[in-house]
Amino acid sequence: MSFSSNSPAAPAQTDARLTLLKAWLTSLNLVAPDSARPASSDASFRRYFRLDVLPGATNLPGNTLIAMDAPPERENVPAFVKVAGLLKKAGVSVPEIIAQDLDNGFLLLSDLGTTTYLDALNHDNAAVLYAEALESLMKVQQASEPGLLPEFDRAFILREMNLFPEWFIGKHLGATLTDVQETQLNKVFEAITANILSQQQVFMHRDYHSRNLMHINDGSIPNPGILDFQDAVFGPITYDIASLLRDAYIQWDEELVLDWVIRYWQRAKQLGLPVNPDIDAFYRDFEFTALQRHLKILGLFARLNYRDGKSLYMGDLPTVLDYVRKTANRYTELKPLVRLLDTLENKTPQVGYTF
Repeated sequence: MSFSSNSPAAPAQTDARLTLLKAWLTSLNLVAPDSARPASSDASFRRYFRLDVLPGATNLPGNTLIAMDAPPERENVPAFVKVAGLLKKAGVSVPEIIAQDLDNGFLLLSDLGTTTYLDALNHDNAAVLYAEALESLMKVQQASEPGLLPEFDRAFILREMNLFPEWFIGKHLGATLTDVQETQLNKVFEAITANILSQQQVFMHRDYHSRNLMHINDGSIPNPGILDFQDAVFGPITYDIASLLRDAYIQWDEELVLDWVIRYWQRAKQLGLPVNPDIDAFYRDFEFTALQRHLKILGLFARLNYRDGKSLYMGDLPTVLDYVRKTANRYTELKPLVRLLDTLENKTPQVGYTF
């Protein structure tokens, strides 16, 4: 989710909720309900609207606010409120909750602007923007406490990866795995799962990437503004840097990514964060975690297209597949995944190297 300014209009069947939302906003007497315009596109059932603040409303952050419409039977709004509190306590920039109606799934939030990291990033500013994003991430990780968020456990990890055979292989490629292929894929899944479960656990955003980070350059609050955090869990320390640096929506040269990973690792050690003390082992953890995420994304993007009619994300499949192939080629226990993709996509094997 991002607070962009060029999102499509909401479908007609959701007008009943929009009417209910506007009635609630009217009762607050803070914003002009009729000024509501779409503020984001989202892969979930949530919608966001940007509204103008009423001239008489004082002590509000900015001239516009964001209304969240999250059907309570579909979305966990209390989780958004809870995680927002945890992140604010950690000292990072998140939307301020101005008003809430949890029963109906409505929130009124401060507006972090219209410029995402994806909009702002270029080769000239990438080093600075990623340094700021990683610094904010480490603040969140330093604030971690067990028992406050759901655990990213074995069942969770496998449930996500199983989207890959069901939706990418089965639905997108139209293939059915043989028993041998299924066994090989399960061994790859087990290698990834074992690595992730061996890592130290921290607060984990789960979608810490260029579309959920807002570039704030007016000095009002520290950069970046962090969005879409309601699905946060307690999980492996490399997950969010993998989300950020192996982003499905923007790809960087591997030399740059390696440099940023090393810089994060050095700083994290200084701060006492529980990263693997060996940089080679840490980078391996980073790669295995990124691969878990990318397998999930291949399945998720296919499901969004074939089940939900959201074809927008299909254009990002080649980037994610490139990540998957390159990573799996580097590790002996992951290479069956490349051979499987070669068979299913009828491609010639690519040469890789093994750590």
